[in-house]
Amino acid sequence: MLAVAGAVPFAWGWGLTWLDIAIGAVFYTLAGLGVTGGFHRLFTHRSYKAKRWLEITLATAACLSLEMSPIGWVAEHRRHHLFSDQIDEHNETLDPHSPWRFGTTKRALAKGFLHSHMGWLFKRERTNPDRFAKDMVNDPAMQWLDKHYVYLVASSVVAPAILGGLITWSWHGALTAFFWAGLVRVALLHHVTFSVNSICHMIGDRPFESGDKAANFWPLAILSFGESWHNSHHADPSCARHGVMKGQIDITARLIWIFEKLGWAWDVRWPDMDKFNQKLAVA
Repeated sequence: MLAVAGAVPFAWGWGLTWLDIAIGAVFYTLAGLGVTGGFHRLFTHRSYKAKRWLEITLATAACLSLEMSPIGWVAEHRRHHLFSDQIDEHNETLDPHSPWRFGTTKRALAKGFLHSHMGWLFKRERTNPDRFAKDMVNDPAMQWLDKHYVYLVASSVVAPAILGGLITWSWHGALTAFFWAGLVRVALLHHVTFSVNSICHMIGDRPFESGDKAANFWPLAILSFGESWHNSHHADPSCARHGVMKGQIDITARLIWIFEKLGWAWDVRWPDMDKFNQKLAVA
């Protein structure tokens, strides 16, 4: 990502244009909010209920992130919460992506950071969906998305190229859109999501008692659509708003609020501040 960022001034004007950025931003927002508002707050934690068409729309949009199919994503994340940063008798954790998996020394934390950020994705170990996501396994629409996930992955990187080509009416426009709005956009969203797993369990503020190392990391609040208020989330996982304190931007919560006002969502679990105040950490 650093190398790509460094290439921006060199590529600007001939290999990167405002059109590529616009297309990338649209797909980033669509996929990102699908993950945060769909995979995470709706399906994993059932923070609100939604009309069936909205459930399927959010799940489909989330698949464009290339972060896993709905069933696998939900299973992994529910397991993460059940065993969040817990260490067993072998000095390891059943949390699939905890940075504290290998211990607390500098070397162990460096290894843990790499594991929690990306390394866990390359492990053969996978979470049992029948145990952690039975409701998703039994959902016909989620089964269909799981079965056809590879086609959604392909469309996520091909569609920007088609748009770029049609708008500019050139192969060059298609190629630059494929690279920046397709590949780079996916990589950026991945690293933001992975940072919630890694950085937000290592660095940041912990105003609430959550029983683990989850922390609020404000620099990622906008790019993560509110997911980096991670300590608040772990203090009350079923809450539809993660940025519960004054000044904490939570774009996903605002989207859910809009859904509620339109009548598309209901039974939204908005913050119970008395409950949060009881969990305020002692300085």
